[in-house]
Amino acid sequence: MENLEWGLKMTVLGMGLVFSLLGLLWGLLTLVLVLDKEPSVPVSAKEAIAEAERIAAVADDAVGAQVPEPATVNGMPADLVAAIMVATMKHKLTLRRQAAPFMRSYWPGSKMFASRWVATGRVRQNYSWQPRGK
Repeated sequence: MENLEWGLKMTVLGMGLVFSLLGLLWGLLTLVLVLDKEPSVPVSAKEAIAEAERIAAVADDAVGAQVPEPATVNGMPADLVAAIMVATMKHKLTLRRQAAPFMRSYWPGSKMFASRWVATGRVRQNYSWQPRGK
């Protein structure tokens, strides 16, 4: 029972120390923020507009402020090339779907070929597996 009592005392002492140090740190940071404030100076609207115009004039002369030339691919705008590629890929997918009946061994719905799962099962039934090398 005295071990439990000693453990509880140590827990209270440890947690009290931790939280008291956190409170002290919080108070110290609050004090630093209060003492370190910069004085605020009121600015008139005319001064703010003049400063904004000065900054805009400097920014217009900056290196990165120039408008870049539009990207081109072989003399064509890059957006047009991307649109052509999308249209080409969609057309290719459409043709692939249209060519599918010509590529089939069996007409869809016939009982000869139900699905890939059934075909795989039939292959496994008809051909027994033999390990390689034996």
